[in-house]
This record gives sequence, C-alpha cells and structure tokens, in this order.
Amino acid sequence: MNKQKIWEENIRTLSIAMSFLILAILIGTGGFMFLNDAYTFIDALYMTVITITTVGFTEVHPLSDTGKLFTIFLIFVSFGIFGYLASAVTRFILDGVFRRNLKDYRTVRSIEKLSGHVIVCGFGRNGKQACLELMAHGENVVVVDSEESSIDNVRLIPELLFVQGDATQEEVLHKANISNAKALITAIPNDAENVYVVLTAREMNSTIKIISRSEKSQSDNKLKRAGANNVIMPDRLGGQQMAKLVAQPDIVEFLDNILLQSTKGVNLVEVSCLELANCFVGKSIRELNVRDKSGANIIGLKDEGGAYVYNPSPEIVLDKSFHLFVLGNKEQVYNLKQLLVKDILE
Repeated sequence: MNKQKIWEENIRTLSIAMSFLILAILIGTGGFMFLNDAYTFIDALYMTVITITTVGFTEVHPLSDTGKLFTIFLIFVSFGIFGYLASAVTRFILDGVFRRNLKDYRTVRSIEKLSGHVIVCGFGRNGKQACLELMAHGENVVVVDSEESSIDNVRLIPELLFVQGDATQEEVLHKANISNAKALITAIPNDAENVYVVLTAREMNSTIKIISRSEKSQSDNKLKRAGANNVIMPDRLGGQQMAKLVAQPDIVEFLDNILLQSTKGVNLVEVSCLELANCFVGKSIRELNVRDKSGANIIGLKDEGGAYVYNPSPEIVLDKSFHLFVLGNKEQVYNLKQLLVKDILE
C-alpha cells in the first residue's frame, strides 16, 4: 500500500471515529433530556460529556433507575468509541501522516514566497543532478514530479522544495509559483511530455528561461518551437565528453574543475552590466582596469546583439547591455561587481 492510500485510509478511520463520538454525544444529550424533564439542553450536554469522559462529577439532577441504566450504557459505549479514536489517532501519528502533511503545508507556504527560483520537472538521474548543482550555486529549487517514489527521494534532501503532480498541468506549475520563477528545467525522460511542459510553462510565463531534456534528435526543433531556450541531449553530451577525454583530456579536466567545482575555488560567473555606473559607460575594458582593481579576469562577453566575444580586446567599449564572463574566486568576483556599480572612477 503506497503512502497516498495509507493517508486516505487513516483519514477515513479518523472520520469514522469522530462521527461515532459526535453520535454518542447527540444520543447522550437527547437521552438525558428525554428521561428527565428537569434537564435543559446545557444540563444534558454537560452530563453526556462528563459521562463519556469518565470524569465522575456529581449529576446535575438526581437520576431515575432508567436514567442510571442509560448512563451505564453510555459509559460502555464511550469506552469503545474512545478506544477506537485513540487507535486511529495513534496510527495517524505513527504512520507519519501528520508530520508529513505538516511539512507539506510548510513547503507550500515556502514556495508561495519564492521569487527568482528554478523549477525542475522530473527527479530522475538528470533532474536530481541538476538540483544538486543548482543548490551548490545557491539557487532556490522547486521539484515537480508525479511519482510518489521520486517525491520520497526529494524529501531526503531538506533544502529542496517540491510539488507532487503532473508538470504538464497548469495548476501544478501554478503551485510551483512559475509566475515568479526565473528558469524551468524539464528533465522528464519522455520527449512528448517535455514538449507539453515547455508549451504550458511558456504560456504561463513568457519571460522564463526554459531548458529541456531531449532523448531524440528530431525532438530538438519541436521543443524549441514550443518555447525552449535550450535543448540538451544527455546521450550526445556524454559521448562528446568521453571523446574529448581521449583527445583533449587536460583541457576537459581543467574546464570541469572550473565549472563543476566552482564552489571550492575559482568561479566562472556571468556578471550583468545592467547596473553599470554611468562613469564606465563609453569606457573601454582597459580603462576599467579589472585585473588590478579586483583580481578577476574578463575572459568573454555577450554583446547587445547576443553575439559571444571570446578573450575580448581591452579596447572594447562597455555597454549596459553587455554580460561579462568573469573568472576568479568569490572575493575577486565580488570586488568586480562592486567596482562596476561605483559612481566615480578611482
């Protein structure tokens, strides 16, 4: 029996137990009022509660023999009901349902407060690796998966937030707060499902960056037409990586050390010039004097037309539309970011 069925069974048991308890209170209240005209509704309710809870206070009004027999009957019935209710509550807690759903409730509240997060659809091999890498770079990640077993694996990583459901459905992506997300990765093994996810996500957020996995090369164009910014084929990348390890092993390992272990030392990061200080607009990279002032190196840039420039010339004039690719440790990158927004040249 999976956890969803356990949850439904426990809720059903609790509902039955509570229904029996309410029924006992109603029967007790009605019985006391029927057997003794002196009892008001409040008196009868009070007598019922102290009877079924076995508190043992003195009765409000003297009971007849029939009333005493009714009270005995009510006590024995209440023993069975409370035993059943206690069993249901204990099972509910021991099965972890209460704790699990409390955590799920907190997860929903946390997702609603997010902004600039990344949604990862599918928590298989590729999806899990993407999540771990994103977390290593300090990104907030929300996983969307319909499989109970996958969600159980997500729960093992406390930092991960999740939504259980079909990522092709709008309401599921809405729960993942897609309107405030900056990127979506769909790593579902089925290309058709990835197309639906991309279409739905693009319709719900026209500016979100979408990266999709693809199993077949013919799905590449379909995914891009659907709205994916980038399409990744894991098998092709794996083959290329293995070939390069034979042909250019040192270069590959060097790049891997930068890209895959950036949290341990040197970082290769993208720095936007959107907030570039006015004093630097129209100035060249040489005049910025990045190396001396921050210790970081500009190894590339993306210009206003989307073209990539590798090892840019020091004479290139800076613009607020540029995105710089910077190599350096965390402190050096931070110094560069601070340098770019300064109001005056030093």
